[in-house]
Amino acid sequence: MRKALIVWGGWLGHQPKEVAEIFREVLENEDFEVEVSDTLQAFSDAEKLKSLDLIIPAWTMDRIDQQLVNNVSAAVQSGVGLAGCHGGMCDAFRENVDWQFMTGGNWVAHPGNDAVEYTVNIANSSSPLVDGLEDFRVKSEQYYLHVDPAVEVLATTRFPTVPGPHSLNKIVDMPIAWTKRWGVGRVYYNSLGHQANIIEMPVVKEMMRRGFLWCAEGKALAQAQGTKAAAYTGMADSQL
Repeated sequence: MRKALIVWGGWLGHQPKEVAEIFREVLENEDFEVEVSDTLQAFSDAEKLKSLDLIIPAWTMDRIDQQLVNNVSAAVQSGVGLAGCHGGMCDAFRENVDWQFMTGGNWVAHPGNDAVEYTVNIANSSSPLVDGLEDFRVKSEQYYLHVDPAVEVLATTRFPTVPGPHSLNKIVDMPIAWTKRWGVGRVYYNSLGHQANIIEMPVVKEMMRRGFLWCAEGKALAQAQGTKAAAYTGMADSQL
C-alpha cells in the first residue's frame, strides 16, 4: 500500500486542518495509507520520510529548522513525491530559499485579496494531469508568484485583474499549477486553495487528485528504471 504524510499548521486563516482532511479523504479513496500530523517534527525522521510515496505540506507563513528542510529535500530527491497547494506549500517558509527552490516558486502578492473573480486557463499540454480539463472561473485570492523557469506549467491566470502598482506592466500569464523534478522525485503545486471551499470545487479537487497520484508514482517508476538519485545530486547513496 502506498504511504502518504500530510503535515498541516501555520496560519490558521488558510484552514489547514480542514484542507488536510479533504486531502486525506482523496488519498484514502485511492487506497493510500495516510498519516496526518500537526507538527513540523513529522519531518524529523529522515529515513521514515524516504519510506513514503508522497509528502503533502499544508503549512503557511512560518519558520522551519534547516535540518527538517534537508530531510524533506533528501526524501524527494530519492523519489518521494511532494505536492501541495496555495500558501500551504509555496508560502510555507518565506525565509528558506532551499524550500522555494525545491517547490518551484514562492508567493509574493494577491492583488484584490480574497474577492477577485478570475479565470483559470488550462495550458495546452500533453500532460495527463490536465487531460480533458477546461478553463473555469473562481472567486478567491489570485496568486502572483515568483516562479522557477524550469517548471512545466499546467494552468495559468492573467494579470492584471484588479488595479495595483503592477497594472502598468505588460499583461502576464501567471502560472497557477505546475510540475517539476527534484532529484528523481516529482513535485506538483497548485496555487488555488485559499480555504477549504475552493479545494472542494470538483475541478480543483480533481486537479489535486491527479497531482497527488502523479507525484506518488514517481518513486516506483524511478526504482523500476534503476534510476539513482545520486546521479542528479552528486551525493553518495549512503547519504541519501
